Amino acid sequence: MKKNVLISGGSGFIGRNLTALLVAKGYSVSILSRGEQQNKGDVFYYKWDVTKQTIDEQAVLNADYIIHLAGENIAAKRWTAKRKAAIIDSREKSTQLLFSVLKKNNKKLDAFISASAVGIYGAVNGDEICAEDMPPANDFLGYTCQKWEDSLDFIENLSIRTVKIRTGLVLGKDDGFLKKLIPLFKFRLGSALGSGQQYMPWIHVDDLCNIYLQAVSDPSMEGPYNAAITDNTTNTLFSTTLAGIFGYSIWLPNVPAYVLKLVMGEMAVIVLTGRRISSGKIQQTGFEFKFKNLEEALRNCLTK
Repeated sequence: MKKNVLISGGSGFIGRNLTALLVAKGYSVSILSRGEQQNKGDVFYYKWDVTKQTIDEQAVLNADYIIHLAGENIAAKRWTAKRKAAIIDSREKSTQLLFSVLKKNNKKLDAFISASAVGIYGAVNGDEICAEDMPPANDFLGYTCQKWEDSLDFIENLSIRTVKIRTGLVLGKDDGFLKKLIPLFKFRLGSALGSGQQYMPWIHVDDLCNIYLQAVSDPSMEGPYNAAITDNTTNTLFSTTLAGIFGYSIWLPNVPAYVLKLVMGEMAVIVLTGRRISSGKIQQTGFEFKFKNLEEALRNCLTK
């Protein structure tokens, strides 16, 4: 009998790649969706609605593992007070909904694995390398990630192995950050942002999916793990590397910080700040990154 992995947020960029990997590795995959219940090949879709706090409980009852990716995109809209509340609520309330079904039915899982983000270390610039034992930052990103992870404690209190994957910038061709940059750099309009010295902790989507796979299969994994390469990639280095792949040197000046703040508001901290991230803990589990070199990772994304 195949082990079943239930994924929330499974229709997103990471979820699609992760689903394909899990199916290839012999797992049965189910996805929580706002659409109607249906089968699509090897994947079964169950309906849920976080806003209304409704869910097809059978999705949870059938699961051996839950991978929880659901949550409002933090970079999709300007951070108004209403938007900030929606970002936090989407993470807390989706976890609470899953918890309520688990508790109500006394359902035991082999593991509950949730997304988190390296944003827990804050919108800060500096050379310090952030490890998992650092406290959350006292800003919106740090607070959001702390609330996100705190909501998982209810799951852990059900004696379920709980893993938190603190994700950096995910590189992949089909979606995400890189998809927005490719047209600019392809037509030689790319440039660095702000000072360009802010770090950009990144990970290739294939490596991220393999971290989730290891969290499923390795019963010793518990608690938070950084999912980002430990290197010295700054925004300038990232930009010049991407331009080089397209065969040119950047000729435009850096986009001034004040312009980004005018366009993005408070949310500009996402692109104007960045910290170095330690990958030591995940590597201690025996995990090996396939993509450690930025240029190699970018070329792979552009040719897949």
